Amino acid sequence: MRRMLKALAVVVGVLLLALVIATVLAMWWYRSVVPPRPTPTPRPEASLPWSDDFSDTASGWQVESDTTAEVAYRDGKMYILVKETNRLAWAFAGHEFSDFRLTVEATQAAGPDDNMYGVLARIRDRENFYRFSISGDGYYMVDKRIGGEWKLLTPEWPESDAIHTGNATNLLEVVCQGETMVFLVNGVQLAQVQDTDHREGDIGLYAGTFYEPGVEIHFDNLSIAEP
Repeated sequence: MRRMLKALAVVVGVLLLALVIATVLAMWWYRSVVPPRPTPTPRPEASLPWSDDFSDTASGWQVESDTTAEVAYRDGKMYILVKETNRLAWAFAGHEFSDFRLTVEATQAAGPDDNMYGVLARIRDRENFYRFSISGDGYYMVDKRIGGEWKLLTPEWPESDAIHTGNATNLLEVVCQGETMVFLVNGVQLAQVQDTDHREGDIGLYAGTFYEPGVEIHFDNLSIAEP
């Protein structure tokens, strides 16, 4: 009996040693073929209140343009033109915010009403943030990007009479305080959600297309204050 127990102990010991060696080898292999994730570039924390009327083209927004979209300061506004279907384009402020009340004027200047535009909040990186969207035909939605995947925080595109449709201006408002976020259009609350995934980060402005290109949105008179 003792011989059997000793033999069993030896077998268990050998198996555990093999498991440890396999784990070490697997970790070495993973590190050798998967590059480490880059460290996020630190963003300066903005002191509140903070505002931008986009008259100064050197105010620090991170804008990118290519053959599919134009994002730029233009005529005292933040100008976004999306030239292809199923495409998003955005501008980042380049500052760190946690709790705040943001307001911005968003004007649809051209393109199909079947579109989307709005505010990005608590942006950690391009794969993690919250998004408040309205459309030119009177719908809205709140969702989040987490780990590169979209997850709804409200029903998908409910309709609201508070949204000015077509080529019109809408006052967008986002209030973030801890895990509570409130979203308003033209002074009317459309949604309130609770979420703990993103506690702080940058803010952004965006526009996007569905089935038709040519969506042109102008943003102006952005202000951020204490909630």
